[in-house]
Amino acid sequence: MKRIKVIQIGMFHEHAIGKIEVLKNRTDLFELAGFVDEREFCTTPRLPNPNKPEFYADIRKMTLEEALDFPGLEAVTVEVPNNDLVPVALKCMERKLAMHMDKPAGPDLALYGKLLSGCREKNIPFQIGYMFRGNPAFRFCLDAVRDKLIGEVFEIDADMNHCYGGELYQKYIAEFPGGLMYNLGCHLIDFVVAALGRPEKITPFLKSAPGYPDEVRNNCLAVLEYPHAFAVVRSCSKDAGGTGGRAMKIAGTKGTIRFSPLERFDGKPLELELVLAEDSGSFSKGTHTLKFPPQLNRYDVQMQELADMIRKGKRSSYSFEHDYTVHEAVLAASGYIEWSGRERKQSI
Repeated sequence: MKRIKVIQIGMFHEHAIGKIEVLKNRTDLFELAGFVDEREFCTTPRLPNPNKPEFYADIRKMTLEEALDFPGLEAVTVEVPNNDLVPVALKCMERKLAMHMDKPAGPDLALYGKLLSGCREKNIPFQIGYMFRGNPAFRFCLDAVRDKLIGEVFEIDADMNHCYGGELYQKYIAEFPGGLMYNLGCHLIDFVVAALGRPEKITPFLKSAPGYPDEVRNNCLAVLEYPHAFAVVRSCSKDAGGTGGRAMKIAGTKGTIRFSPLERFDGKPLELELVLAEDSGSFSKGTHTLKFPPQLNRYDVQMQELADMIRKGKRSSYSFEHDYTVHEAVLAASGYIEWSGRERKQSI
């Protein structure tokens, strides 16, 4: 397969380093032509320093205009600060560039809908960087729910807590009215909507952790309601257990799935507990411990799919409608908009 010429636009998004690592390592798929330092044109809230700036030392630096006009360019990864993601992605869409855009998709739902509609109309490969989409345990859970391995689901309880970043991170989160639910809860909402569909009701609870003023919404919870189920998503940036304490529980009428941590990159397998009240699928009644191979990078699976979308015409594993509904749910769970159980008229 001919390598795909790609440029990364941005180095200050929290997940930018994960994409540049894949682009540098997967030389079988990508030819990394350069990167753009977005400080020249982005003014929305961002962390003060890029993660691992040395990773960019051997890559050609470009202006945004140079990047968009680069000869033979086929794809971009959009890794600018959160609220600049969609405006920059729209410029890429206008150039008919395939793209991986990070999350969340900004405070303006209609503008995001315009991006998705444009990509659909122009047949442009598009994917958004929710970080659990390539996670083997999450993929197992999606199949388990859809195939009713654990029966009819009535509860999802998902934890996205952490304790990294120090006080600079708390100041950064204070810049977003939706706080941590907007910045991190979106990853789990993506999973909930993929598993259970469009919620009937969404109720946000956006609080500050002890010792912080109300505007620092770093202790958040959202309840997504379904006809016979609840999904609870929480995220606090002051959990002493750190990312290792992140957890998932999915309960159904025939069984339960639990796992914690949600991911690991230490070379050890990710373990998931499956408890069944009766034989189901290929599993017998009782408790099973499933072990998934270690992940090397969060985004390798997604970037492989992006390459296949560009070169082989593969359809995305996630529809434009799903991506739109997820962000609508994220904005409601983050207090930006009121939730409507019905599809919005402006949906794509």
